[in-house]
Amino acid sequence: MSAFPSSKDVLPDTETVISLPEAADLLGVPVTSVHQLLRDHQILAVRRGGVVSIPSRFFDAEDAIVRMLPGVITVMRDAKYTDEDILTWLFTDDSTLPGRPVDALHGQLAREVVRRAHAEPF
Repeated sequence: MSAFPSSKDVLPDTETVISLPEAADLLGVPVTSVHQLLRDHQILAVRRGGVVSIPSRFFDAEDAIVRMLPGVITVMRDAKYTDEDILTWLFTDDSTLPGRPVDALHGQLAREVVRRAHAEPF
């Protein structure tokens, strides 16, 4: 079995993260399914305090992965951005959205976030 990927913690210190078992409970799946989501780059994880964790903003009010997130990750990985670059971009304020791309994924600007990710986010 291959290891699942995690990035160095580039998130703001105030950003809430959840452990992989907590994410599995939230999604109602075994933790091995969360490992597979990470291997498939459907979500990203960071290592915070030695614990692999997922940003809580990657989940919506219905306890599912935010619908457009996997597409943003795929588009940016295809453009050769690293997971750290993707996380940095998602969690950095953008006054033209307004707010952070990760927050905009939860609302009507989700498609705009995907468009910007495709059109060279940095």
